[in-house]
Amino acid sequence: MPDIAYAKSRYRPPEIEHRYGPNVHLLDDPIAWTLLARLCSNSTQQPDIGRLTRALYQGLAHAVLAAELDRARLDVPTRMVTSSPEAVIRSTGIARQALVVTVGIARAGTMPSQVVYDLLNELLEPEGVRQDHLFMSRATDAGGHVTGATWHDAKIGRDVDGRTVLLPDPMGATGTSMISALEHYKTRLDGRPARCIAMHLIVTPEYVRNVLRAHPDTIVYALRVDRGLSAPDVLATVPGTRWDEERGLDDRQYIVPGAGGVGEILNNAWV
Repeated sequence: MPDIAYAKSRYRPPEIEHRYGPNVHLLDDPIAWTLLARLCSNSTQQPDIGRLTRALYQGLAHAVLAAELDRARLDVPTRMVTSSPEAVIRSTGIARQALVVTVGIARAGTMPSQVVYDLLNELLEPEGVRQDHLFMSRATDAGGHVTGATWHDAKIGRDVDGRTVLLPDPMGATGTSMISALEHYKTRLDGRPARCIAMHLIVTPEYVRNVLRAHPDTIVYALRVDRGLSAPDVLATVPGTRWDEERGLDDRQYIVPGAGGVGEILNNAWV
């Protein structure tokens, strides 16, 4: 007989209150917030920045995959089964037959995608797990304002039909790169993804608005929303209450308070 205590999972990660809609999940995780603050500090460099990024994405991947992947019954004999026939774990777990793609968006998203990929291979049947790679950068005008995303190269499997597509990219600033990636996975490959999930350390209100306006079915997870350039009375409201007045991007469209150039600092490459 299965133990009724584990017959069903109701797991959902805790979230802060917000008004950005049901597809946005801003996690309430004080340990992650502490590590993320250290990552963002102007005194944090390699190797600490790498260790912190990996630790944060291990925690974020745990929360996202536990919440979003399909569940199935587990029936696993333990080592005690040789002496006790009842020694069989009968509980709920992750359905191992899920088909998932994780997308590494260079440069900042390369390590996070590898962290997610490694966990997926532990959880699922490896033949159903794939890692794709995109190489893109923000395109700017003469004034330094972001106008879109420029693709440089890509290594992508063609089949996405029925797959969950995960896009772990630390900083969600303007949303231009994410919108371009989502458009590609939805319209230019074989089939259509079952769902697309963006996984960030930090997002801005502008990012959330732009991505959901272009792709309203996108699921967004983040550890923090940065709206540091909003007026004090706006900061005193629940995030999303006065969404049009919230501002997290400076005039060069970098996040405030943000973390600086995460792709640059992760790779010690300042170009």
